[in-house]
Amino acid sequence: MSIPSAAKSTPIGDRNDLVAYLAAGEKPREAWRIGTEHEKFGFYTDDLTPPPFDGDRPGIRQLLETLATRFGWDVAREGETPVALTKGMANITLEPAGQLELSGAPLHSIHETCDEVTEHLREVRSVAEELGIGFFGMGFQPKWRRDQMPWMPKGRYKIMREYMPKVGSLGLDMMTRTCTVQVNLDFATEADMVKKFRVGLALQPIATALFANSPFTEGKPNGYKSFRSHVWTDTDADRTGMLDFVFEDGFGYERYVDYILDVPMYFSYRDGKYVDLSGQDFKKFMRGELPALPGVQANMKDWADHLTTAFPEVRLKQYLEMRGADTSTWNSLCALPAFWVGLLYDDVALDAAWDLVKDFTRAERHALRDGVPKDALALRFRDHTVRELALEAVKIASHGLKRRNVQGHRGTDESIYLEPLEEMALSGKTQADTKLELFHGRWNGSVDPIFSEYAY
Repeated sequence: MSIPSAAKSTPIGDRNDLVAYLAAGEKPREAWRIGTEHEKFGFYTDDLTPPPFDGDRPGIRQLLETLATRFGWDVAREGETPVALTKGMANITLEPAGQLELSGAPLHSIHETCDEVTEHLREVRSVAEELGIGFFGMGFQPKWRRDQMPWMPKGRYKIMREYMPKVGSLGLDMMTRTCTVQVNLDFATEADMVKKFRVGLALQPIATALFANSPFTEGKPNGYKSFRSHVWTDTDADRTGMLDFVFEDGFGYERYVDYILDVPMYFSYRDGKYVDLSGQDFKKFMRGELPALPGVQANMKDWADHLTTAFPEVRLKQYLEMRGADTSTWNSLCALPAFWVGLLYDDVALDAAWDLVKDFTRAERHALRDGVPKDALALRFRDHTVRELALEAVKIASHGLKRRNVQGHRGTDESIYLEPLEEMALSGKTQADTKLELFHGRWNGSVDPIFSEYAY
């Protein structure tokens, strides 16, 4: 999510305060929750173009305002401009090109998560259809060029838009032409966080392979199954990647704080406005030594905001974010949190997942990360393929969910939501493979049918 942080504007005493902020996320098992976030592309149903914020036709502004009025969302604004909606602990936010994101509330179960996703898509569809707008989920915009994508009027994005080309060639594509689904999960102790972080990082390429759903760029196959994942490899090396230090002895909150302190800044949110601090040093900000804010020292709200500007495959805030998946069809939106909850929220499953990955070498972890965007489940790994790893990971997750034994409305446990992943792992065919087959077959070399056949 990208609305301003709600952390308190209390002064930072020293580095220990930053460590304590992360440690404050620790929760007993009974308080663990599941927070799911997913993004989607909008399009006008008559010509498939992405809707701008404002213009001659109904756009994103009208969509937000109508959602708020009709369904009881509160509007968050920058100045007079609506940029997000809130209801309880859930948010609807805008990505840079108008991709609509639901940042879901922290919920007890995947059943509740799936109900939340379903209700959100129902609300969005009921408003969007009246405006001649549709939405669909893929990891990368399949049709339009970067210069054909609109920009949302958010101060944070203006700063990032100007900074991204200085640090990578694909950062603007990341901003305007990608969509993801992720899940946010809790931890009990520092040791629990470390184990979950390591398992999450090592298995993130498996999630990327299972959810690969971005094989087209500007109307043609791009040679990748998850082009979205590839985009992150040339976005900004200072704030992305696999974080090898997580697997080193002694990793914990302090080492992660040191990493974030070395990430160059984007901004500070002051008095309702974003102050451009791109490329500057947060440590100097703590000492009040930034020219743009002379004498102003960073506070805990600035720290909370700064944590959101690093984009590794797994991110630590006061919870862990699993960030490696392309967004997808409705049932797979529910499968992503099911996969990670099954692996990380059951002790037996977590141990089994760690046994699966603990002997991966640094070179192997990177080979997986670098290879799955192109080959997904077909990537060779040791004497097998990623498909075999995916089968084992999904099996471990399924057993974990069965042991959780959280029953839904129909008397089923949460493992039911893994069915799409089980089918893909068994067949070796991802959503990207399916769409490529259609492109070369019934779609006659066009990506346009995606907008109707895969609309939410």
